[in-house]
Amino acid sequence: MKNPFKSLSRFELYLWLTSVIVIAVSSIFGGGQGFLATTASLLGVTALIFIAKGMVVGQFFIIAFAVLYGIVSISAEYYGEAITYMGMSLPMAVASAISWIKHPHKDSDRVKIAKMTPKKILLMLVSTIIVTIVFFFILKALKTASLYISVLSIATSFIAASFTFFRSPYYAAAYAVNDIVLIVLWVVASIKDLSNISMVFCFIMILINDAYGFFNWKKMQKEQD
Repeated sequence: MKNPFKSLSRFELYLWLTSVIVIAVSSIFGGGQGFLATTASLLGVTALIFIAKGMVVGQFFIIAFAVLYGIVSISAEYYGEAITYMGMSLPMAVASAISWIKHPHKDSDRVKIAKMTPKKILLMLVSTIIVTIVFFFILKALKTASLYISVLSIATSFIAASFTFFRSPYYAAAYAVNDIVLIVLWVVASIKDLSNISMVFCFIMILINDAYGFFNWKKMQKEQD
């Protein structure tokens, strides 16, 4: 197998290295949030730099990130995050990986970008409403911390995961909205326990990576048309 890091441009490599350094330093500053939390954060930013390039290897990093992030969320009593990532983002990442493998751009290691259709949008919106309502009552029953923020995170995560499955550049825009929600969520957790501060910086860097992902996918879409 080819080393995927060799495909990164100088800017992408710098972006990844900056993300890694910020997360590592914030983890130390926060008193060391723990091996799992730090590893999850590093997997997350690594996944996004490859997803921003439309490379399926990014989805495999997302699968690992979803598992570890779910465990970290349970420890913070953010059951919504745990259920979202382990019960939704993980299987959606598997489905997206299969979809991307089946739709390469001219037999390359990059995915063929697709356009959203009215049918896809309707299916996504209806599914999002159903999933959000169901999870609201589940999380309420579990007495989840920051319930309404967690429910909002579920809705934005599902929309973003759907765009990813449909191979649309708008996956990154939707994830950017979700990142903002999660930054707020972990700021609240950090007020209670400073060791959670590394997750705040993790999602700040993920937000920057998603912004780049949207820009790069729009660029790739023009190249593929």
